[in-house]
Amino acid sequence: MLAPLDVLIRNTSEILAVGDLSLSPVPRGALGITGGRVAYLGPEDALPAEAVNPKTRVIDAHGGFVGPGFVDPHTHLVFAGDRSAEFELRCKGASYLEIAQAGGGIMSTVRATREATEDALFTSALPRLTRLLHQGVTTAEVKSGYGLDVDTELKMLRATRRLSEAQPIRLIPTLLCAHAIPAEYRDDREGYVRLCVEQILPAVAQAKLAEACDAFCEQGAFSVDETRRILRAAQALGFRTKLHADQLSAQGGASLAAELGALSADHLEFVDARGAAALASAQTSAVLVPTTTLFLRQRGFAPARLLRNAGVNVALGTNVNPGSAMSESVALTLGLGCLENGLTPTEAYWAMTRGAALALGLSDEGRLRLNGPADCVVFSCPSHRHLPYHLGINHAVVVVKAGRVVAEANRAFCSAA
Repeated sequence: MLAPLDVLIRNTSEILAVGDLSLSPVPRGALGITGGRVAYLGPEDALPAEAVNPKTRVIDAHGGFVGPGFVDPHTHLVFAGDRSAEFELRCKGASYLEIAQAGGGIMSTVRATREATEDALFTSALPRLTRLLHQGVTTAEVKSGYGLDVDTELKMLRATRRLSEAQPIRLIPTLLCAHAIPAEYRDDREGYVRLCVEQILPAVAQAKLAEACDAFCEQGAFSVDETRRILRAAQALGFRTKLHADQLSAQGGASLAAELGALSADHLEFVDARGAAALASAQTSAVLVPTTTLFLRQRGFAPARLLRNAGVNVALGTNVNPGSAMSESVALTLGLGCLENGLTPTEAYWAMTRGAALALGLSDEGRLRLNGPADCVVFSCPSHRHLPYHLGINHAVVVVKAGRVVAEANRAFCSAA
């Protein structure tokens, strides 16, 4: 006998019971929630009558489909400053590296973020999270990396912790002290690597402000050897690891991620068959961020088909950040994942739900199953295939996190922290 439900979602085209390998649609299904968990997932006409009472909140999907909350596995949501002038330079033909070498790029955001207060970082990031929430994101990773010193990296991560408490999306904090060599260490790379290893990593570990450590392994950022040193030190302190890898050139980042047993290698525009095979062997996920490739006006998106054919778990993320992907658009990410990375609509949807959760090492997020967490979204269209096809349009109408409606139409529910 099914106890009375707290929430019932009915009149759906289908419920997508996403699993570890595939989507399992339940046509004309209903989803029942009790105590923040899924208590019923099955055909609506098989729902026991006693499951609904006057206290049950009934949500009419009006023929739309219901799926798990999206997981965004790669964001840089906390930052200060504006880089729209760089965008104009890029539109005039300047490259990412040329802008960085002229004093712009990451260093521009570092200067602004160092000057900003923790309150200012919190306040500016909250609307970005609200935009993700309205699109159905219920879990997201948030990186630091615009401090590049002990105090500012800690400040960014403290702001992230406050954001976790102020709004419904579950945030997974990641330390990215190895994002760039700061200006004061331009002539002392070794000194900055030591700062990461000997001061920033231990300080973040002691404060318990991050779950993972990331590093940008790329020409103009950190070499393979420097990245290895930093991430090995992170692992020794108990951090999980991940890499920005093979984004702007082939530097062997994917192979290094596999060597380290990293959770994920992200970007991967220049990954080759050897790197893909290494990732598959190590069970390291690939996180693709196609809005970045578009935003930087690169030619050659990450080869999702090569990665999937090699047996790599492929995830999609927005990579929202001020320099290379100033967009919180989940819909655009899904569309580009199909049109440019080469995923099918079903693969793209899975890549931003269960595939993304696996890339973050999360056991329960990104899927719907009986007795599992009730993180779900009601969409205004009848199929997940419509999401990338209707390019750049948000179809999320009701977002549920842990059994509670947290966003509905154009209204979100956030505490006033």
